[in-house]
Amino acid sequence: MTTLRIAMNGVTGRMGYRQHLLRSIMPLRDTGLVLDDGTRVDVEPILVGRNADKLAELAAAHDIEHWTTDVASVIADPTVDVYFDSQVTSRRVEALTAAIKAGKHVYTEKPTAETFSEAVELARMAENSGVVAGVVHDKLYLPGLVKLRRLVDEGFFGRILSLRGEFGYWVFEGDGQPAQRPSWNYRTKDGGGITVDMFCHWNYVMEGLLGSVRAVTARSVTHIPTRWDEAGEPYTATADDAAYGIFEIEGGIIAQINSSWAVRVYRDELVEFQIDGTHGSAVAGLRRCVAQQRSHTPKPVWNPDIPATEKFRDQWLEVPANAEEDNGFKLQWEEFLRDAVAGRQHRFGLLSAARGVQLAELGLRSSAEGRRIEVPKIVL
Repeated sequence: MTTLRIAMNGVTGRMGYRQHLLRSIMPLRDTGLVLDDGTRVDVEPILVGRNADKLAELAAAHDIEHWTTDVASVIADPTVDVYFDSQVTSRRVEALTAAIKAGKHVYTEKPTAETFSEAVELARMAENSGVVAGVVHDKLYLPGLVKLRRLVDEGFFGRILSLRGEFGYWVFEGDGQPAQRPSWNYRTKDGGGITVDMFCHWNYVMEGLLGSVRAVTARSVTHIPTRWDEAGEPYTATADDAAYGIFEIEGGIIAQINSSWAVRVYRDELVEFQIDGTHGSAVAGLRRCVAQQRSHTPKPVWNPDIPATEKFRDQWLEVPANAEEDNGFKLQWEEFLRDAVAGRQHRFGLLSAARGVQLAELGLRSSAEGRRIEVPKIVL
């Protein structure tokens, strides 16, 4: 194989275009994919979507020869090696199923399906087909979380006690200022909701850093009941815009992660994770990571009658990268494509994605029933 032809479905969307096409595949097209043995493989994208005008515009802007609105034809094309999907979730199962049945390697955004049963069936199908399947786990490749994982691997924390996560920002309602997210995100019937969206991410982050999630207690709410769509028309927000979760991880670790599109940011980055252990703690965002060892931990005293004089943030030390920090999406694309060429399974496959969909479903169920729910192990 001297050229990898990649059908990219959904590249007219923000994430599909910016992260997957512009910052991942286009640089790989320019440099080629370097395999483990040093061999170079060329990368050729094929743009796929529903809007012919947008596809033609993107193809012309980036000198891409092939584009199509006919998903079935590109999946049936024997010269296409990889099918990538970053469509809305409601269209993903059908396309991934067709691609797997056609013998294509598949790489996809998440959630992989709207229901847990569909996500498991996709994982089972890929397992039985022999194709290489991968799911975008971009946050694990970000510099901040790479540093955090290194601290875990090196035993910096001692016995890990807990993880705290804060994610989100204020998404404008759309009446006075345009919303930063599409309106379908806030309609349940269109696959919207922050629990469905973000619990899939948090599952692989917790698995990648600490271990498997054993139980969940969650509360999903709709703080903003009315929003305005792209045409400026008001609509009822039927999907949750905030989710507050407590997760029990193997080994007795407790994780608390808040996700909200109705929160204003008072932290260094839009998402931050703090791990606390008996020997040290660390806080990581998308790029930075700071840590504090047990021997460097101050001993503050609670006294509400006098102003605080300690500068707590200054007491933490920056964790160095110690390696080149490339785009996280591009790094995973490279790893997945090397696996596809070698015919070996990608470490983040469709079963991992199914566990994310499972956690989202259980989180919504926990919220509706007001109780803790254990997470069953998936058996294909």
